[in-house]
Amino acid sequence: MAKSPVAKRLKEARLAAGLSQKSLGIAAGIDEFSASARMNQYETGKHTPDYSTLSLIAKVLKLPVAYFYADPDELAHIIRFYSFLNAKQRKDFTTKYTTSFCK
Repeated sequence: MAKSPVAKRLKEARLAAGLSQKSLGIAAGIDEFSASARMNQYETGKHTPDYSTLSLIAKVLKLPVAYFYADPDELAHIIRFYSFLNAKQRKDFTTKYTTSFCK
């Protein structure tokens, strides 16, 4: 059985945001006394956050939830890139690439 990419993506995104496990957990609504331990368990893959918890974490990190589930790594990078585009850039990107690949 393949390991979920969630743990890897969580750690990458948290580090890129410059947040500690505890500060991310607290910002996502996890109790401050267990935030660090829970985030550590999520990042090591011991436990996987449920969708609603991951949605809160994603909101703090300003990333779509899909990023955390994306496999392979290249798809995750594309999702992350897309999430940083403004509305016009997203439309242009989507038009350019879906038009050429979906024929």
